Amino acid sequence: MGQSTDELRRDIELTREDMGVKVDAIEDRLSPSRVVQRQKNKVSMSMQSVRDRVMGTASHVEHEAADAVKRVPEGVVTKTQGAPLAAGAVAFGIGFIAAAVFPATEPEKQAASKVMDSLEPAKQQLVDSAKEAAEHLKEPATQAAQEIKQAASESAAEVKSTAREAAGEAKQQTTETMQGSTPGNSGQF
Repeated sequence: MGQSTDELRRDIELTREDMGVKVDAIEDRLSPSRVVQRQKNKVSMSMQSVRDRVMGTASHVEHEAADAVKRVPEGVVTKTQGAPLAAGAVAFGIGFIAAAVFPATEPEKQAASKVMDSLEPAKQQLVDSAKEAAEHLKEPATQAAQEIKQAASESAAEVKSTAREAAGEAKQQTTETMQGSTPGNSGQF
């Protein structure tokens, strides 16, 4: 029929414990620091998800990059077989990349400075040659432009003359037609 006092006390104790756990969970859930932490975690997870979708996972990317690097020599040999210029271009590109990755040493810097100093006269000579070539081309270009202008003027005059002649002929035909269509000549109105 009824519960004993001990059973009621146990039920009350279990209810208190259960309520204590629930209150602690609610308190934890509503704590400002926990709310901020959960929001940070959500943002972090969504950013990771976007990054994975765009770039793939880091291990996947690393694996693909390693495979691609391993396949480069085979591809270079296959693509450049029988084409020494292509092989030279690839070697130059690889050397250029290596030079960009590794900083220049002091002896390399000094050697580059010497080379630049020795190339300065050649550079100036090249600039002078280019200016001279431009000067030599200026006169023929001006002459060609004048010839084109003259040809265009002659063509325009010819078109104008032809148009005048056609207008004169059309006027003459109109006059003749008008005279021939008078009531006494044609039998029409």
